[in-house]
Amino acid sequence: MKVLITGSGGREHAIAWKAAQSSKVEKIYCAPGNAGIGEIAECVNIGVMDFDGLTAFAKEKGIDLTIIGPDDPLAAGAADAFEAAGLRVFGPRKNAAILEGSKAFSKDLMKKYNIPTAAYETFDSPEAALKYLETADMPIVLKADGLALGKGVLICRTREEAEEGVKTLMLDKQFGSAGDRIVVEEFMTGREVSVLSFVDGKTIKIMTSAQDHKRAGDGDTGLNTGGMGTFSPSPFYTKEVDEYCRKNIYQPTVDAMRAEGREFKGIIFFGLMLTEKGPKVLEFNARFGDPETQVVLPRMKNDIVEVFEACIDGTLDQIQLDFEDNAAVCVVLASKGYPQHYEKGYPISGFEAFQDRDGYYVFHAGSKLDENGQIVTAGGRVLGVTAVGKDLKEARKNAYKAAEWIHFENKYMRNDIGKAIDEA
Repeated sequence: MKVLITGSGGREHAIAWKAAQSSKVEKIYCAPGNAGIGEIAECVNIGVMDFDGLTAFAKEKGIDLTIIGPDDPLAAGAADAFEAAGLRVFGPRKNAAILEGSKAFSKDLMKKYNIPTAAYETFDSPEAALKYLETADMPIVLKADGLALGKGVLICRTREEAEEGVKTLMLDKQFGSAGDRIVVEEFMTGREVSVLSFVDGKTIKIMTSAQDHKRAGDGDTGLNTGGMGTFSPSPFYTKEVDEYCRKNIYQPTVDAMRAEGREFKGIIFFGLMLTEKGPKVLEFNARFGDPETQVVLPRMKNDIVEVFEACIDGTLDQIQLDFEDNAAVCVVLASKGYPQHYEKGYPISGFEAFQDRDGYYVFHAGSKLDENGQIVTAGGRVLGVTAVGKDLKEARKNAYKAAEWIHFENKYMRNDIGKAIDEA
């Protein structure tokens, strides 16, 4: 079969890499793709939001399955556009992708269906939000309602910080229209865990756990980013936590969406906080996480295309998900200055070190081919260097060893990805 993947990041590279292993797949296209994806797929210069262009291309090439990678197109109705064109597509429809597209919607859904989450209030005006903050307990969390590339969350330690945060989101519009409405949420403490799942509208199958590192600097300092690295599994995601979440969070979320007439088919990413009072939902994503995908898929035994098709066809109950009894760590190699100001266009070398080395992977995020055919930096997050090991400590050691094989000017990375492993 012919497969089309939309997107251009490390997540899409990992999906393409996994799909290429399927016995069902004969050809992969990626729109728009990147330099790494181009080694396993044919990249086509069509933007992820160009639904007319993408559906026309899919029809022209006889694409059998399209996989929507990023959040923005899903929230804008990419899956609906493909379905309307009579094409098979993996990803939730617009009315289900709202689970990620609107923080206010997801918080209201959890409240209505008693799914554990932080206490919150929603505001459409900065004046009302500021009034509420006058008597609110600190620290507090401010969230832009809409999509903000994973960066529209502000943790405010003091009232002054919170007031400045309201200004940043609602008045200065740092994240555009995503900040027209904000959710003000109680600050929860505990371990964060990410859990990805496949959903076919009624059945949910849980993948292995992971943990992302959002802050730019070591020791979780600096600005929020799209993710500087991750590891899988989380040693803090115990059997007891899993049982609680399956009963009180995972299936109830799928059932709630169905009850609301928003049947969800695709990926639900559960961002969890393991609090003293039990696991609570921090956020939902309606697609694979980035960089979580880069550590989850290398551990997955299944043919991913078979799982995608089961989600579309409503037969996920017939699938048994299997993961290797090992661990994986991903270290993001970024451009110095990310997530604010950084330079692009620097040549990247060292890829040959990954050839014929089992258990070592380099997933491209911000890379492209220049006019001379040289792979150069083209974004803030450039590469995700991933390695597996028999346990997390070995995987971490392997990942940092592999990170040294890659060279480019202004290369930057965190040096403590997975350090929490040592505390487990």
